[in-house]
Amino acid sequence: LDLAFFIIKGSVEVYLNHLQRSAKIQKTGRSEISFLSSVDFELPASGGMQLGAGDFLGEIGAMNGWPQSVTARTATECVLLQIRVPALRKMKRRSEAFQQRLDKVYRERALLTQLKTTPLLRECEDKFISALAQRVELISCEPGEVITREEEPAEALYLVRAGFVKLTQRVGEGEVVVSYLSKGKTMGEIELLIEHIPGWTCTATSVEFSDLVKISRADLQTLLKRYPHTGKALMETAVARIKARGANKKNLRASEFLNTALEKGLVEGNSILVIDLDRCTRCDDCVRGCADTHEGRPRFVREGDKYQNLLIAKSCYHCHDPVCLVGCPTGAIHRARVGEVVEIIDDLCIGCKACANNCPYDAIVMHETGAIWPQDMLPEMLRGRAQLLASKCDLCYKTKHGPACVSNCPHGCAVRVGSLEEFQKMLSKTR
Repeated sequence: LDLAFFIIKGSVEVYLNHLQRSAKIQKTGRSEISFLSSVDFELPASGGMQLGAGDFLGEIGAMNGWPQSVTARTATECVLLQIRVPALRKMKRRSEAFQQRLDKVYRERALLTQLKTTPLLRECEDKFISALAQRVELISCEPGEVITREEEPAEALYLVRAGFVKLTQRVGEGEVVVSYLSKGKTMGEIELLIEHIPGWTCTATSVEFSDLVKISRADLQTLLKRYPHTGKALMETAVARIKARGANKKNLRASEFLNTALEKGLVEGNSILVIDLDRCTRCDDCVRGCADTHEGRPRFVREGDKYQNLLIAKSCYHCHDPVCLVGCPTGAIHRARVGEVVEIIDDLCIGCKACANNCPYDAIVMHETGAIWPQDMLPEMLRGRAQLLASKCDLCYKTKHGPACVSNCPHGCAVRVGSLEEFQKMLSKTR
């Protein structure tokens, strides 16, 4: 969901159990209940909570692009204000009070659970984590915003809670990408744990809208004193990163690859279709196999970005954080609950193009159905327009042969890769 709700009047109930997400209205003994949308809260397994005038709901998931965890419905007659993500971000930038209010809600509803599941804090006591949650600083960054600068003093450990962060180091008059950080990863362990390092070893830049948790040096020292095993784990991470950064800095090709991976979104993908152009004969059996599996409609196009001799096809990446799910008015596009598969249910799709417009990788294809929407169609903007249908790769998860694009390639040059390491191995094999 790409919006939040502000309750102007009435009350809204929030539940953990999955209610039907539709425009359906049911009669109850106390009021009419309209199912609104999924929202994000941390609730006891058997319970719920009630929100009233002046409360927000849905803002955490909307801002971070997370799958929503629970469902909200009106308990009384309500007046709700819908706030889209761009407006939320603008309000946060312009109003310090609004920023503080959202941060307060995040601390109350989600931060504690996130900290508990972070590898760094997984073995710590709940009481210690609860106290830490009240002291950490919450940082929100825009695309291209610099978080830390190389050689400036390092006084905190950062935990990435959403988005991606690019790490670069100066080489001569330029700079090279030496690493990147995704959700759940930390930076600052090298600078804070290893003696005689005067400041930040890298410049950290937000690749997209990113959110981080900032843990002060004093709080980190308290953590290490009370739980020595966390220091050992952090030191192991620091040593591994120093080695990896050194290798990437010496190997400019590796740095170039990391930069491409960040720019093209490869870091997001769980299953990326890559084609070896040196072996590909352009026979299009991959596309035909896809079409035959999906009632004549191919779910991808055999074109896209090229990196060396590899083609990164315009086929769904099945992202870790799929932004295509944001804003679908019917819930047609969703996780299939089979691995990381994202699929579209044809019977629910109204062809509004929301998912296709949101996908940064042009991996969703709009097909004409030959029909016209009737004059009583909702939303009204579709009335009288051609009826379209969105389609995308579903990894052929309902078949026994796996992705048809791969199994139908006669030369074995179409491959699905699930990580940057797999992509790099493919590169090394083709050189």
